[in-house]
Amino acid sequence: MANEPTMATSDKTAREIFEDVWANPARAKFGFGEKIAIVNVDPQKGYTRPDLFPKTAYITDPKQMDFVNEISGLARAKGLPVVWTHVAYMDNAADAGVWGTRTDTPDSLQNIKYGSERHEFDDRLTIDETVDAVYTKRMPSAFFETPLASFLTWHKVDTVVITGGSTSGCIRATAVDALSHGYRAIVPIECVADKHESYHFANLTDLQLKYADVVKVQDVIDQIAAYSG
Repeated sequence: MANEPTMATSDKTAREIFEDVWANPARAKFGFGEKIAIVNVDPQKGYTRPDLFPKTAYITDPKQMDFVNEISGLARAKGLPVVWTHVAYMDNAADAGVWGTRTDTPDSLQNIKYGSERHEFDDRLTIDETVDAVYTKRMPSAFFETPLASFLTWHKVDTVVITGGSTSGCIRATAVDALSHGYRAIVPIECVADKHESYHFANLTDLQLKYADVVKVQDVIDQIAAYSG
């Protein structure tokens, strides 16, 4: 049929499409609310150290860990909640569910074991377990079967700043769940990463259009600086 709607196509790269969308916003921002929490999703060696785990780790912004440390430290100093998640499974992977059925190699997801090097947080990170919340998760979203939602409710948080990886996987899933739980989701560009720039920028585009505000990390720094409790 001549008038049948068709899917839009483009010769632009995913990066170029994102840059166009980001520079020309068509919708209002969700904006920052009254109180933020930093939720750092899976910045563990299996995903952040390509020198150790080249098949599973990735780097997008080389200063990602520095920026994550900076905003987490600034938030902590203001008494704002800081959360860290990482992924691990039982020795027999019985808790990996259907997600652990597609492959079974030493690099497979379900073979990230408790206490393994792949499970460890990146050594460059500063985590204060006396005040920061640290959760193990088994599925993409940081909200799924973790105490995150109740933790944020207790702290009267209305805005979640999401860092980590991957942009197309656990960041996206966490942002969608944040929105679904009624939180404003903020994704600082310099603080998220993926295996390939196509996945990274395509999902940043989708997040910006639908589920989150994609911002520069400086916007988060400024917001924390202005917070007075």
